[in-house]
Amino acid sequence: MKNVTDSFVSLGHWPSAGSFGFNTDILATNLINLSVVLGVLVFFGKGVLSDLLDNRKQRILNTIRNSEELRGGAIEQLEKARTRLLKVEMEADQFRVNGYSEIERERFNFINSTSKTLKQLENYKNETIHFEQQRAINQVRQRVFQQALQGALGTLSSCLNNELHLRTIRANIGMLGTITD
Repeated sequence: MKNVTDSFVSLGHWPSAGSFGFNTDILATNLINLSVVLGVLVFFGKGVLSDLLDNRKQRILNTIRNSEELRGGAIEQLEKARTRLLKVEMEADQFRVNGYSEIERERFNFINSTSKTLKQLENYKNETIHFEQQRAINQVRQRVFQQALQGALGTLSSCLNNELHLRTIRANIGMLGTITD
């Protein structure tokens, strides 16, 4: 930096200050040229650069606003989706509970129905057994009665002779006559 300031200070001390010539010191001339170019750029480019930066700032702000709106819409859709999900989960739980209770109710009804059917079948079986016992008893009674009757008739036939037979008939007719009178 000392060289740069020395080159500006030394301008006033040139031996040929009144004459025109070329400056062969490359560092001093580049520095002057750069400062002139930068000065011109700052003076004329300030408005253009400001406009470019303002446009860029507006685009960034618009992009941020659009992003915020999209974010808000996405959040709203997410909340709606969560609400629908909760509703569907509640309905699924309700269907599950109803399904389980329906299954239990059907199971209970099936057990009761089967129990009633078994009781009816047991009653039918008992009635059938009782009926068959009564029929068997009646058949045995009939056979015993028939055998007793045949035995009595056989005994009567062998014990009765004509005279005893006639007396029995007369006695029976006599009893019938007294009953009718």
